[in-house]
Amino acid sequence: MAVKIRLARHGAKKAPFYRIVVADGRARRDGRFIEMLGRYNPRANPSLIEVDVEKVDAWVAKGAQMTETVVKLVAIARGEKVLPEGGTAKPSKKSVARAAAEVAAAEKAAADAAKAAADAAAAAEAAAAEAAAAEAAASEEVAEEAPVEESPEAADAE
Repeated sequence: MAVKIRLARHGAKKAPFYRIVVADGRARRDGRFIEMLGRYNPRANPSLIEVDVEKVDAWVAKGAQMTETVVKLVAIARGEKVLPEGGTAKPSKKSVARAAAEVAAAEKAAADAAKAAADAAAAAEAAAAEAAAAEAAASEEVAEEAPVEESPEAADAE
């Protein structure tokens, strides 16, 4: 069974509104359908487009084919730009270059931050080692300057 996601026309003469439905490909346009996924009213100002995008994605994952019009309506419902002749808008070369430059700048900033952190850690480690060496030298000087008390036996021997 070929399943399609398409528009089913409803409403009065010259006042249509559409339902976005999942239907068997052999069924009539406005006939029986499996599930209703949304609504589209082109006569409302602005046009009303309500689509359950999660359900559409689920049906597409199951193998349902969308018509061209439904593809455009789903893209609009997702917030994408849609060109009149079909398809979605491609980013310009300038915007692609700008995005690449922003990514490169972010990577460089991250690398600089990592280098600065490593330098700071090395400097802190060197300062700690220097402080430990100075403390050890100070304790040695104190030990040398302290007078040695003579034991009473050494005094008696003289």
